[in-house]
Amino acid sequence: MDYVTANGATIPAIGLGTWGLKGRSCARTVEQALRAGYKLVDTAEVYENEREVGDGIRGSGLRRSEVFVTTKIWPDHLAPHELERATKASLARLRLSEVDLLLIHWPNPRIPLSETIGALCKMKKVGFARHVGVSNFTVALLDEAVKHATEPLVVNQIEWHPHLDQTKVVEACRRHGMAVTAFSPMARGAVFSEQVMRAVAAAHGKSPAQVSLRFIVQEGGVPIPRAARLDLLTENLEIFDFVLSDAEMAAIRGLARPGGRIVDWSGAPKWD
Repeated sequence: MDYVTANGATIPAIGLGTWGLKGRSCARTVEQALRAGYKLVDTAEVYENEREVGDGIRGSGLRRSEVFVTTKIWPDHLAPHELERATKASLARLRLSEVDLLLIHWPNPRIPLSETIGALCKMKKVGFARHVGVSNFTVALLDEAVKHATEPLVVNQIEWHPHLDQTKVVEACRRHGMAVTAFSPMARGAVFSEQVMRAVAAAHGKSPAQVSLRFIVQEGGVPIPRAARLDLLTENLEIFDFVLSDAEMAAIRGLARPGGRIVDWSGAPKWD
């Protein structure tokens, strides 16, 4: 497994996203993924599967130190007292004493960011999280968050795939020494039909899915694809034995388009 480093954190270069996975199927998928070689599992309180994610981690037989666990706090719970309560509740569901990474899932303009970031950093100081970060933050929000942080922010988790140009946010993260975790790295399959993706995949004897993931990795991101079948879990890991050329990377970047964003809602910030 390859790793990326950011502000003192060492993060596996690919992980398992668990959005939409529920019940015993979720636990089984997490267990299979970890047995197959994954080292990072991403969940969130709003996914309503933290308990099953924890079950899958324990079922894998891996030592706790071998699994990088991320969870996220929903924007309704970003006031300091609520953030601490929500963090403790997540740990109880996961049956863990700490997570490796605790993120603000979405910004909440109704709660001062200074208060939220202060509470988030406290979660690291008291030992509930080894590292802290944010998700779905814009350049302006990143700059403000870093200004208020008393602990290093190590990650911004964002939607990122060939149909969505995230250059501005990625550059801001690099400026602050932060890593970027990419959710929906395959645009939920929307990029598979692109001729560019099919041609590049054929040239390397890989699938368009693997090319999508490799693209994110070479751009410096950490993709967290969701998969529920063992064959797909294994396929998604097999992206470290080939390299996309500069021309191929440029062609894939050229697939970005207006309206390429998939995850958007009324509470989202004004995107860069």
